[in-house]
Amino acid sequence: MRKALGGIFGTAVLVAAMSFGALAEDGSPTVANPSAWDGIRKDAFGQREILDGAGKIVLEAPVRAEDAATVPITVRMPAAFAAGVKSLTLIIDQNPSPVVATFNYGDAAGNGERMLATRVRVDQYSDVRAIAETNDNKLYMTTAFVKASGGCSAPASKDAEEAAKTMGKMHIKTAVAKEDGSEVAQVMLKHPNTSGMAMDQITHAYPPARFIDKLSVTTGGKLIFSMEGGISISEDPNFRFTYQGNPSDEMAVKAEDSAGTQFSGHSTPSQS
Repeated sequence: MRKALGGIFGTAVLVAAMSFGALAEDGSPTVANPSAWDGIRKDAFGQREILDGAGKIVLEAPVRAEDAATVPITVRMPAAFAAGVKSLTLIIDQNPSPVVATFNYGDAAGNGERMLATRVRVDQYSDVRAIAETNDNKLYMTTAFVKASGGCSAPASKDAEEAAKTMGKMHIKTAVAKEDGSEVAQVMLKHPNTSGMAMDQITHAYPPARFIDKLSVTTGGKLIFSMEGGISISEDPNFRFTYQGNPSDEMAVKAEDSAGTQFSGHSTPSQS
């Protein structure tokens, strides 16, 4: 998957060149290249069969996003299916870098209902896809259509100097156990996650892309998930997720951005 991600990131300029076509009956723009998925699928998964994820994967996303730069998405998988899932890949067809991230699950992901929520940038009206890979190497997908535009080129909420002061700071929260024995946690990381497409409102220059591309979360020394990400994760990455473990155990987070800067943090009793 790492190789596939690199190949898709390399075609970002080509995807970014796509524009809206005709207007739909309701007056909204339609995507000029609805077949973008064909190329993305080939790059990411080759000729592998992708099965219908109905009843196995629920993808929650707004039909029309309030803010294209921070679009909330949540993926849920029932326990019977989630127990056999080893990775989850999020894709936004019309984004300059369509693969949002791949999450590889570890032993502490648990065997209960699995949930993962984050915020993404959406650059054009697009299909958003959640693709789960199971331990027997099968792929399952579900899709949602999101109406949003300009998320990848939206200006940062903070200027570069202010963002640099807090870069890498983390807030990690664990919560009370659910009935199925799983926990819910949240990891919030301060980072501009610049896309390279947003103009600085003061200098009118385009700051180079710099984003969290690696992240791992462990509890009690066991891996919950590791992530390989790109520019489509929103500024100040935020993840909510289920896991299995003792909420009093330390939750540790390690992250690295595309500039090679490493960050780390851990939960404390006061954060639980």
